[in-house]
Amino acid sequence: MATVVALAGALLLATGCGVTRGPQSDDMTMLIPNSPGGGYDTTGRTAIAVMEESDITGGSFEVTNVIGAGGSVAMTRLMNAEGDERTMMTAGLGVVGSLYSFGAPYKLQDATPIAQVIEDQEGVLVPADSPYETIGDLAAAWQDDPGSIVVGGGSSPGGPDHLFPMQLATALDIDARDVRYVPYDGGGPLTTALLGGKIDVGFSGVGEFEGPLSEGRLRLLAVSGEERLEGEGVREAPTLQESGIDLVFTNWRGIFAPPGISEERRDELISMLEEMHETPEWQQALEDNGWIDEFKTGDEFTAFLQEQDERVATTLEELDLL
Repeated sequence: MATVVALAGALLLATGCGVTRGPQSDDMTMLIPNSPGGGYDTTGRTAIAVMEESDITGGSFEVTNVIGAGGSVAMTRLMNAEGDERTMMTAGLGVVGSLYSFGAPYKLQDATPIAQVIEDQEGVLVPADSPYETIGDLAAAWQDDPGSIVVGGGSSPGGPDHLFPMQLATALDIDARDVRYVPYDGGGPLTTALLGGKIDVGFSGVGEFEGPLSEGRLRLLAVSGEERLEGEGVREAPTLQESGIDLVFTNWRGIFAPPGISEERRDELISMLEEMHETPEWQQALEDNGWIDEFKTGDEFTAFLQEQDERVATTLEELDLL
């Protein structure tokens, strides 16, 4: 009840905060549903940099980080900007879950889906001095006594860092309801919790831990995708499938516009992102960030969103969280 009340107050603050501009302006606003440095922020700012450098939009972007309720506050601001054809927002699997967890009255597909731009792998992270040297070590200890392992992630229930350990537990024949999950507000607090011994293992997007991994303060036991990642501190980490665990899990991020924009403008925004996707700068960004190039637009993206919504709802129902 407290989370719903807290969200209600945040939504009231967001109401009426739509961006207004002169009708001839080519400038745009990109809403980011988390703090600077997070996954949505990195994705949004990278896309903006490429579009501005290539003069794709004909104007510049104002970036606005809208923090609160796991992205639900930012989503409310986007919905309140109905008809605003010069606002976009980054969002993804984490926001799908947050909208459920915080009782929001809408879903991502109620906005105007523009494009999925990337997929991202999750990682299984432990402190450098952890007794778990391999993902097999962790799996054996977890199976032996599920309540003895405290896990953490950088998202609220229903987000990717929550869904991933729940699905991993299920793949290991552990009842997901026995998982001791502690949510943190992004990679920074999660790193602090790992290094401070507050949790035994962390689950999150690998890209947010480049520093601690390259410095040797954290170790990466495994990655969740179909292929290993490249880069200092991560290239030796096997996939779960390589380790005999039948699970592939990927996060994703996309870009949305407010509801109520014209079909013509929707098509223009899709064309902008298609042009961005083809630039050498974007392809280099994919490589530099270890992102998977998974680009979808239009009806294909809308159908994908419906599948993702069902994916999250099913997991939350199984955990008695809906």
